[in-house]
Amino acid sequence: MSEQILKLGIPAGSLKNATVELFAKAGFHILDSTRSYLPRIDDEQIQLTMLRAQEMSKYVEDGVIDAGITGYDWIMENSSDVVEICELAYSKATSNPARWVLAVPNEAQVNKPEELAGGIVATELVNVTKKYFADKGVDVKVEFSWGATEVKARLVDAIVELTETGTSLQANNLRIIDTIITSTTRFFANQQAWQDKFKREKMENISIMLNAAIEARRKVGLKMNIKKEDLDAILKVLPAEKSPTVSSLADPGFVAIEVIIDDKIERSLVPALKRAGASGVITYPLNKVIH
Repeated sequence: MSEQILKLGIPAGSLKNATVELFAKAGFHILDSTRSYLPRIDDEQIQLTMLRAQEMSKYVEDGVIDAGITGYDWIMENSSDVVEICELAYSKATSNPARWVLAVPNEAQVNKPEELAGGIVATELVNVTKKYFADKGVDVKVEFSWGATEVKARLVDAIVELTETGTSLQANNLRIIDTIITSTTRFFANQQAWQDKFKREKMENISIMLNAAIEARRKVGLKMNIKKEDLDAILKVLPAEKSPTVSSLADPGFVAIEVIIDDKIERSLVPALKRAGASGVITYPLNKVIH
């Protein structure tokens, strides 16, 4: 009989705060995350360990922990044999994928990777970068960089650096000439742990709730009252793919409509609904959306 505890790794460093916030949104409250590498969580069946994102997949593959969260880039860098449970569309600053990019100084006479042949490239993502150049048949020396890689761009021929927005690269007068790998956050498991019934169900439950919390970030709930005679006009204004809930009200001449919409269209949709006859329009944030 297996131990009824799931050993779960969460990333330290740049992903830590975003991960703790996501777990809270999903209903799992992590305590002591700022002071301890063994933070507590309000679930007696989960034992947390905080590890560097760069080494998370190694510990999961070796069975030191049952499951973990880290970027796809580090799973590839470590060539880890793990089970991917799901992709989690969040990162340290945005919901967009992060990119490892090949960059050179603005003043460099280099516009494509092939022009770096015989040169030196500095990066933390050594193995992935070596494979990238090998696949292109370009002979370069790839050196490991202990952080602050942008500073080294004028000491070597190019760097491979992680970026979400490109702002830091621009601030250091660097330009991107190619993307090495696009990476999103992944929730993944040890091969043996995935075969354990209890642990697998626990991991699947966590996956469902984390993704529900992520989906809720992009949606809002919308409620309104309308005259029955305006119902057709209102339905034409709502996005065609949405199927609203229509409920009767005490006043037989009115109905209530409730629907979930993308938050990006709220600012244009609400005025259009008002013009079409909607009243008592309310929008509200969502905690979780499960499809």
